[in-house]
Amino acid sequence: MAQPDSKKIFFENLSGAGKAIAVLTSGGDAQGMNAAVRAVVRMGLYVGAKVYFIHEGYQGMVDGGENIKEASWESVSSMLQVGGTVIGSARCKEFRSHEGRLKAANNLVKRGITNLCVIGGDGSLTGANLFREEWSGLLGELVEQGSIDADSVQKYSALHIVGMVGSIDNDFCGTDMTIGTDSALHRIIEVVDAIMTTAQSHQRTFVLEVMGRHCGYLALVSALACGADWVLIPEMPPEDGWEDKMCQKLSATRSRGTRLNIIIVAEGAIDRHGKPITSSIVKDLVVKCLGFDTRVTILGHVQRGGTPSAFDRILASRMGVEAVLALLETTANTPACVVSLCGNQSVRLPLMECVQMTQEVQKAMDEKRFEEAVKLRGRSFVNNLKTYKLLAHRKPESELPISNFNVAVLNVGAPAAGMNAAVRSAVRVGISEGHKMFAVSDGFEGFYKGQIKEIKWADVGGWTGQGGSLLGTKRTLPAKHVDKIAEQMRMHNINALLVIGGFEALLSLLELLTARGKYDEFCVPMVMVPATVSNNVPGSDLSIGADTALNAITTTCDRIKQSASGTKRRVFIIETMGGYCGYLATVGGLAAGADAAYIYEEPFDIRDLQANVEHLTEKMKTSIQRGLVLRNENSNENYTTDFIYQLYTEEGKGVFDCRKNVLGHMQQGGAPSPFDRNFGTKISAKAMQWISKKLVETFRHGRVFANTEDSCCLLGMRRRALVFQPVVQLKDDTDFVHRIPKEQWWLKLRPLMKILAKYKTSYDVSDSGQLEHVVRNRPKELDASVAM
Repeated sequence: MAQPDSKKIFFENLSGAGKAIAVLTSGGDAQGMNAAVRAVVRMGLYVGAKVYFIHEGYQGMVDGGENIKEASWESVSSMLQVGGTVIGSARCKEFRSHEGRLKAANNLVKRGITNLCVIGGDGSLTGANLFREEWSGLLGELVEQGSIDADSVQKYSALHIVGMVGSIDNDFCGTDMTIGTDSALHRIIEVVDAIMTTAQSHQRTFVLEVMGRHCGYLALVSALACGADWVLIPEMPPEDGWEDKMCQKLSATRSRGTRLNIIIVAEGAIDRHGKPITSSIVKDLVVKCLGFDTRVTILGHVQRGGTPSAFDRILASRMGVEAVLALLETTANTPACVVSLCGNQSVRLPLMECVQMTQEVQKAMDEKRFEEAVKLRGRSFVNNLKTYKLLAHRKPESELPISNFNVAVLNVGAPAAGMNAAVRSAVRVGISEGHKMFAVSDGFEGFYKGQIKEIKWADVGGWTGQGGSLLGTKRTLPAKHVDKIAEQMRMHNINALLVIGGFEALLSLLELLTARGKYDEFCVPMVMVPATVSNNVPGSDLSIGADTALNAITTTCDRIKQSASGTKRRVFIIETMGGYCGYLATVGGLAAGADAAYIYEEPFDIRDLQANVEHLTEKMKTSIQRGLVLRNENSNENYTTDFIYQLYTEEGKGVFDCRKNVLGHMQQGGAPSPFDRNFGTKISAKAMQWISKKLVETFRHGRVFANTEDSCCLLGMRRRALVFQPVVQLKDDTDFVHRIPKEQWWLKLRPLMKILAKYKTSYDVSDSGQLEHVVRNRPKELDASVAM
């Protein structure tokens, strides 16, 4: 396959030869830990280091013996899709004592291990840092005891630590997402979606208790993702008198015709005086005050279990590789660091800075400084809380600003899961800002036909969990009907447009921009929010719907691979969607543990195919039983899915047999993932706030007139920030023939996928995370907050 640009910096000079790396999981388990372990082992072996498992966390390190085993490539096969941690985790009292750490140091030195990769929560990482600080003293004691010789002290003088945060609570400051959080949200949302159907049938109120003893992230984000009526979290206890306010809200919701209520309670929820608010207290309150039929569901350890989501597998794989790179680059003076996620970027942060800020949150909560506790949780948490309050609690008509502006919202292009969450968010934010909101059915086709009607707050209730597009969407572009669309804009006095869609939405805005010269009706603020499973919109690293499609691909690949367990060796050829964009094939391949992924952006020929077959044949002979090959639907017009299937079948004779699957439109269907619900909700809210600002700026002499480039924008995620970009400026970044951006960030993940599949390749580390410092209050322009 095509090699990356040789001018970039690669890690060939970062050799792991002679180094020993040990990986352990500690504290509570979290889905995705196994993906992180797998990445550390395979990347460590790839750079020439010895890699060891430490079973049962710190307890295994203290006990030594069979608990510390050398890892091989094959030992981490088939663990990517497994929940929990296969190397075990245990809370260890002995490691908290000096004697316990002395035993642990002896066990590591005997095996020459001076590099530790710790996957756990803040307690586990704090313990690792203490161990590092005591290391030289512990070695001195071991020499005095005669357990090790003086040469060992010289040879193993420094212990290097890199941490990855594995915690479903997402309670660690410095990272947008911890390993396991997204999977836990999947479990919660699956339960909420199921409960909603039964609650609606019986007109019931459900109180759901989710995990989060000291952190309300799961409760808050799941409330945002399902449109819950009320949420109770420890960081922001409700004001005194909350009981009456909550009951009034539930009663008002029912009076508008809603048949159910959902209340989400974090297990650590408290009131302003520190008194616990339990799910049973909330239930009794609702029954007593309103007489509603109310049930309690406590999710418990269901949230920790199950298969990791695509997001967690990719996050853990990226972090695992980054952790090994950090260990290779570390020196005796490098502080222990934690590999974190900021927006869409891997970053390295000093471990103790993160731990101290995490502890400051708890201190602020203990001292009832709740506003400060929320800020310390980070930009993502603050943004989630603001958005939830904006969308869940409707202001009385008398309190709404009067703008006299009409804003239209429509979907364009193919349907994508999360579109409805984006529409709901836009409608409710627009109404909160005082606008009159109009919904356009069936995209621009419905627009020119006059399928436009006002949409109210209650009309979008329950939309967040719905797949597809409830407004209806078409691929029709506006250019042919621009006169009729202008007439409809005039008739309904539309002052701004919010377009939610894929590549067709971008083309539509470019056509409307051109039409401004002829029709003043299009001289209004226009903004596009990217929504397409293909993730092929220039100007944005991610699109609404892509995460749901990735989860569909990953889940299906897991099942397909499982179908071959216990049979003879088998290779599966899977075709994914995406047009000419290879995002789904590449990132889906990384999440599913594929051996190869063929895409249009990385040209391949028959020699590459032959090399891949030979590589897979070799692996099949020695270790693995199942192979997985993904192909993007338009990767090559001649090397079709059938051709690749026949080639592998012929060349693999006597070693493995082949099966093929075309996943098709199942990638577009289904309920949106928690990520897509929240990404759609937050990015759409931000787009509506931009529209409100532009409407005020461009209102002159009794009318809105906006004809500058920056009044027609795409709102996209670029690296760490959500950025408004004039669509005309995106022209140079776009391959219009193949409907893809000219530069795509995820292509840097392809070498990672190949390395984890045992290919020799070059890995670009020019974009690798450099050690930064924890920033308490990031500037607003960096407020991406997209990783939920």
